[in-house]
Amino acid sequence: MSNTEHTGGAGRPATDAPAGKTAGKTAGERPSSQGTSAEQSLGAAGEQLSTAPAQESESAGLPALGFTGWVRWFWRQLTSMRVALILLFLLSLAAIPGSLIPQNGVDEMKVNAFKESHETLTPIYEKLQLFDVYTSVWFSAIYILLFVSLIGCIVPRTAQFVGQLRSRPPGAPKRLTRLPAYTTWRTGVDPEGVREAAAKVLRKRRFRVHASGDAVAAEKGYLREAGNLAFHIALIVMLLAFAAGQLFRSEGGKLIVEGDGFANTLSQYDDFRSGSLFALDDLGHFSFELKEFTGTYEPTGPQRGTPRTFEAAVTYSEKGGPDKDAVIRVNEPLHVDGAKVYLIEHGYAPVVTVRDGKGEIVSRGPVPLLPLDANVTSQGVLKVKDGYKDKNGKRDQLGIPMFFVPTFAGEGQGQMFSVFPALVDPRLSVSAYRGDLRADSGVPQNVYQLDTSKMKPFKDARGDILKKQLKPGETFTLPDGAGSITFEREVKEWASFQISQQPGNGWALAGAVAAILGLMASLFIQRRRVWVRAVAGPDGVTVVEMAGLGRSESSKLPEELAELADLVHFVSPSVPADADTASDASGTADPAGTAGPDDTADADGAHRADPAPAGGSAHAGRAVNRDAGGHDPVDDGAEPAEEAVPAEGASQ
Repeated sequence: MSNTEHTGGAGRPATDAPAGKTAGKTAGERPSSQGTSAEQSLGAAGEQLSTAPAQESESAGLPALGFTGWVRWFWRQLTSMRVALILLFLLSLAAIPGSLIPQNGVDEMKVNAFKESHETLTPIYEKLQLFDVYTSVWFSAIYILLFVSLIGCIVPRTAQFVGQLRSRPPGAPKRLTRLPAYTTWRTGVDPEGVREAAAKVLRKRRFRVHASGDAVAAEKGYLREAGNLAFHIALIVMLLAFAAGQLFRSEGGKLIVEGDGFANTLSQYDDFRSGSLFALDDLGHFSFELKEFTGTYEPTGPQRGTPRTFEAAVTYSEKGGPDKDAVIRVNEPLHVDGAKVYLIEHGYAPVVTVRDGKGEIVSRGPVPLLPLDANVTSQGVLKVKDGYKDKNGKRDQLGIPMFFVPTFAGEGQGQMFSVFPALVDPRLSVSAYRGDLRADSGVPQNVYQLDTSKMKPFKDARGDILKKQLKPGETFTLPDGAGSITFEREVKEWASFQISQQPGNGWALAGAVAAILGLMASLFIQRRRVWVRAVAGPDGVTVVEMAGLGRSESSKLPEELAELADLVHFVSPSVPADADTASDASGTADPAGTAGPDDTADADGAHRADPAPAGGSAHAGRAVNRDAGGHDPVDDGAEPAEEAVPAEGASQ
């Protein structure tokens, strides 16, 4: 009794000592000597047994990461899959303004027109670099971060994948009955023969096979991870190709009239744009001449006026070589010396002759006019800068606005409009201005627009601007002996070409194809493992077990295991029914026909697969996903099938 009391007294301070102390101090009482001696006897053990909340030290705190720690944290965040997806989403969002807002590197005229019509938004857009989206600082930052994030994801995963390829398939789990797909049967073939037959069957199905102990381990579907890596590597290739295309690209436009040519030099371009790392020495050495443009159109029906033939016949030479003939069509460019020559647009260039007051020819030739609609209604300007003199011999300049229709349909209506894009009934409307064209003012001018600020129009008797509609061969005589304008009977056609050099296009295409193939492989290829165990039962009859485990969710795993089991069962058929019956009568055979040396079954037949039918049926290896009682092994408290695979030496 005294021992019990002593134990209780000694145990009480160990659990209630802190609370008792606090209460004693509050009430002004002194702790008992018995509690003090108990605390001293327990020492450190008593402090550990105390249930009182520990008082945190004021100096306790989280350790400082330091510079290296923060760098590691930032790198782990940047190379995570979540951040990579966020950056990819941001990149797609950042590309939207480049599609909606005119870009300086694509169409300067549209950019200028946008700025003129949106005076309030223009300063904001310029500060945000929305007219140069793909070369802006914020787009480049997203681009570079995504590039680094992809590399950080790929490098360790590639090393891990190489290690998996070099390793062997993991050995068979101790209990194959716990795997999602399982089948078993008994055969008269010796265990070694069953294992050899199983290995041969699995190799024919392109499994990686490794024999270990009493089982054969096989694995298949490594291309799934290879496809995943190929998809990410292809994204990097596309990003690099995009960067190279932007940095080393060159792009220019040239309008060429039939009979004229072009040499690939900077001075020959009507407009030219290039990347920041492009050098003029990188321009290809070639030239070409537009021999003839051919355009035919649908004459009748709802598709009337739709182009049917749209091609330019050219003669080109490369690096001073011999002349070659080629035909350039829409989406069929000419490939020459690393450049592509695209056919962009076409129009008409009526041949016009201008004479001065003394009848001398001061200008003669085709005048390219820009189309305004699908029926090639066109307009432009002829500027006579030098050589023109009035009737008194005084030097002057002429500006002649022109309006042209290939198929005139405004007869008697006082209007100029075209109803068909082909040359059926061409008409040319002209007027004229005299004065200073301001060509030497230092301000760049559009060759298709006329600055009339320092010019005066020719007027008729009523004081209106003098205009004249001309048919081919007709002449418009200017008043006061100022000369004449003749619309010759010849109308030439012109074609507009775009000459592009983008070194990253081929790599971008290859990356896109590889990305699609890699994505398909990662989505449709299933990685799975199969084990075949063959051991001799207590009665000497070989017990065969087959089980499968999918590394990803796949409903076809039981079907595949059943096919493999049929093939193995064909070379190692089930024992005859009478032999099984005799064995059962003697009491020496396994009644369930499922248990191997490492497997045990409950008395009620738990974890037992459906036994193979007697007589060696072709479907004896039917894979099942349940035990003999109809229960799911996981629901019976068994650990997941993945945990049944040995971690040591396995390629996960």
